[in-house]
Amino acid sequence: MKSPLFPAPLHPHATLLIRLGCVAVAMSWLLAACSKSADTPSSATAQPAATYTAVARGRIDIEGGLLNLSMPREGTLAKVAVREGDHIKQGQLLAMLDIEPATLAVDAAQTQLEQAQAQLKLLAVKLAAAQQRAQRLAAAVAAGAGDGQSADDAREAVAQLDAEQQADRAAQDMASQKLDEARYELKQRSLLSPFDAEVVRVLAQPGASVSPSSGPLFTLLPQKPRIVRAELNESFVGAIQPGMQAEVVADGGRDNARWSAHVLRIGNVYGPATLENDPQIRANARTVECVLAFDQPQDLRIGQRVIVRFGAAAPKVQATSKD
Repeated sequence: MKSPLFPAPLHPHATLLIRLGCVAVAMSWLLAACSKSADTPSSATAQPAATYTAVARGRIDIEGGLLNLSMPREGTLAKVAVREGDHIKQGQLLAMLDIEPATLAVDAAQTQLEQAQAQLKLLAVKLAAAQQRAQRLAAAVAAGAGDGQSADDAREAVAQLDAEQQADRAAQDMASQKLDEARYELKQRSLLSPFDAEVVRVLAQPGASVSPSSGPLFTLLPQKPRIVRAELNESFVGAIQPGMQAEVVADGGRDNARWSAHVLRIGNVYGPATLENDPQIRANARTVECVLAFDQPQDLRIGQRVIVRFGAAAPKVQATSKD
């Protein structure tokens, strides 16, 4: 028996069930698409990106920068008292030259001063005796019992001794001044720290011959608060004001390295963008130095590069409709 050319028609109830199944699948797809499209804008409005007034590159520094010190006098180094990494106090000895020549000069000036003082004392004794003799001869002449010439000679001797005494006083003052100069030169052969600091570099060895023109022997990092020197682009100068809050971020991509700061001052001189990596931008951009202070003391390394975000504004979260 041959099979029929056309299959037998389906039952009306089976056809209805198939159609209902197709409609259900289509509705489920439509509901899923609608739910995804509705979720997308709500998540975007819940976490909007933060906005800033301006962004600039900067570096960590201190007021005045690092201090380079050299010996104020030439000579041979007899002692180097510090090493790199030492924390020193104000007035602490850094290095000392050979002090024997300066010590001999102090001793010579001291001896000259003592000699002038002794000469002045001797003249004071002679002047007192001459004045007493002149008074007696003057009294004798007044009484008619003395020689007028002798009285005149006595007065002349008093005047001469008085002039010598004035000259010796000047010599004593000069000797005292020479002694002060010799002591000052002795102090100049010792290099002291002008303030509390950390020794960054030492380029000195005992026995070396040095002079003020030899260059710095010590580089000191003063114990002062850290600041940020940012290069503010000229297009943002009008938008930044002293006292404005800012966020300082390490220029290394670490999200956890963030510090709060505020603007101290804005410079009045335009200059090149020295911290820009792109050479074309560095050559064409004009920037103004903006100095910021940290809200809390920080112990950051001098010269570290940072990114400064001025006037960080907290974005407002818009409420989504529940309809």
